[in-house]
Amino acid sequence: MKNNFWITEEPIDMNDVYSKVIRPEAGAVSTFTGIVREFTHGKRTLYLEYQAYASMAEKKLAEIGKEIDEQWDNTRTAIVHRVGRLEISEIAVAIAVSTPHRNDAFAASRYAIERIKEIVPIWKKEHWEDGSVWIGDQKETVSYGDNIPSKEEMNS
Repeated sequence: MKNNFWITEEPIDMNDVYSKVIRPEAGAVSTFTGIVREFTHGKRTLYLEYQAYASMAEKKLAEIGKEIDEQWDNTRTAIVHRVGRLEISEIAVAIAVSTPHRNDAFAASRYAIERIKEIVPIWKKEHWEDGSVWIGDQKETVSYGDNIPSKEEMNS
């Protein structure tokens, strides 16, 4: 299932994500798409730029898939995050989770997006009308100013 967890520079195709989890034993598929919004905290965003350490990020996405497998019965998960420049309304992240029952699909999908924000090394740079800044971690609690952390800093 390694190919169910990936980083891409290309626009995300939701049909591709969905097709990775659909199966006869699944009675529910929950999908989540995170898109670039125009206003953040009252500031107008022109576009976003995402960067990631792709190999590390893909391992962390797969780890989230494994956590979902351990917490909910009979799941299949696919997660993709886009990097590069994204315009307003473009998809930044897509998650699909299939399970036999809807409540588990909803819960696992929500779990996935929260865990992405906690553990996956992806950074976004907000470009506003009056400047730009690397927001830092996905929870937006750490700003890196003009840079993202180096791989060495990530491993320390």
